[in-house]
Amino acid sequence: MYKTIFITGTPCTGKTTVSEMLSSKLNCQLIKINDLALENNFVLGIDEDKGYKVIDIPKLNEKVSEIIDDSDELIIFEGHLAHLCDGADKVIVLRVRPEILRSRLEGRDYSEAKIRENLEAEAMGVCTSEAFEIYGDDVSEIDVSDLTVDEIVCEIDNFISGKKSFSVGEIDFMGWLISKP
Repeated sequence: MYKTIFITGTPCTGKTTVSEMLSSKLNCQLIKINDLALENNFVLGIDEDKGYKVIDIPKLNEKVSEIIDDSDELIIFEGHLAHLCDGADKVIVLRVRPEILRSRLEGRDYSEAKIRENLEAEAMGVCTSEAFEIYGDDVSEIDVSDLTVDEIVCEIDNFISGKKSFSVGEIDFMGWLISKP
């Protein structure tokens, strides 16, 4: 059994919804990385070109480490920055086919530039790559494109309990990137 699980992925892959249901099912604490950064004033500013908040990752990392050190219970950390912090026993990257991700991003009224940036990041597996650089074999990725939230929660629960495994490198969305103008 793991003590600390980080659930990460490109925006709109389902991290928050899945993590909320999973933490409820497992009766464990859920920490939303973005909320943690905001509550602790770890915002360094706004990226003027892209319009997103720039987070002080070293300070966020310190706070995450404090929370982990102060707990003996299972904790799930959720957010697209989670994998940049230390302390996970396992990192789970949720992946979604870019054509599905596009409609989700559009539903949040993201600008076309931000949509394109996130689609490219998903196609290239940026979150997986970053997580793997830090955590190596402690990273798993799940293609959740065709799964319901309940099915995703069940898959992750089976993974946490050791009944199922997911490896890195089997999900490939590069074809989408190559086919786009």
